[in-house]
Amino acid sequence: MQDTDKENQKQNKAEILKNLGSIIYAKRQEAGKGINKFSFEYDIGNGLLSQLEKGNIDARITTVWKLANAFGLKCSDLIKLVEDRLDKDFNFYD
Repeated sequence: MQDTDKENQKQNKAEILKNLGSIIYAKRQEAGKGINKFSFEYDIGNGLLSQLEKGNIDARITTVWKLANAFGLKCSDLIKLVEDRLDKDFNFYD
């Protein structure tokens, strides 16, 4: 794999994480809960939640599932919100 392919994948990952983080932040704000209260109520570390909201780290599927349920969504619905923010032809490997 060429270096440009790896760089593209790195950028695509960053775009996914940025959009997921933005959605998590917006949904938490809609719920009217601060980061400490939200993380306590849903058993997600506040440091982890903060880093996810900033798009700095990748989330485990179980964490994404917890977050989706905390927002009253199915996990697939939360992922769909991320997909909807990406270009229609977005592909991780392109």
